[in-house]
Amino acid sequence: MIIQPGSRLLMIGDSITDAGRARPVGEGRDGLGNGYVAQIDALIQAAAPQQRIRVINMGCSGNTVRDLAARWQTDVLDLRPDWLSIMIGINDVWRQFDSPLQGERHVLPDEYRRTLGAIVERARPAIRGLVLMTPYYIEPSRSDPMRARMDEYGQIVRRTAERYDAVLVDTQAAFDEVLRHVYPAALAWDRVHPTAAGHMVIARAFLKAVGFQW
Repeated sequence: MIIQPGSRLLMIGDSITDAGRARPVGEGRDGLGNGYVAQIDALIQAAAPQQRIRVINMGCSGNTVRDLAARWQTDVLDLRPDWLSIMIGINDVWRQFDSPLQGERHVLPDEYRRTLGAIVERARPAIRGLVLMTPYYIEPSRSDPMRARMDEYGQIVRRTAERYDAVLVDTQAAFDEVLRHVYPAALAWDRVHPTAAGHMVIARAFLKAVGFQW
């Protein structure tokens, strides 16, 4: 695994990351929530306890990349992680579809690209490793308007990962593989908030990307 022994791994994002984590800092027993962050921590602790990886969950439900930028100093930089994982963008896209008349809530591609790049730029010099996870929509049809838009934001994440030498986790591709066999509602009733199995799809994609040995 490329995450060095003894590292502090901070994972930040929206409700998918949050998953009911403790406040103000999600860490420790029952503090990581009930989503992919807790699953990643459990698998590392069970299979590689000697690595002593300390996982911290700083997800916040409803967040867009704007919100991450507003809390970046207190919720990321001040916690001094060794490794940082970011998954953001679902709400940035979703608000364009569920709140189409509230343009002030929409984070359009150019703002998303600029803001994601700015927060990564602030963190990159102080961390040993960076993981960028694409946003996703659990919809197999690439012609679906929200799926097409989400893919556009995923490409922004891909290019940002290339620019800042980050590990890329393509969560959309991970879900697409599973969607060959199951209906979307089996993974998420609203095609966004996953079941336990859906969270495991994300956790598995993350761990595979960082070289975790199953």
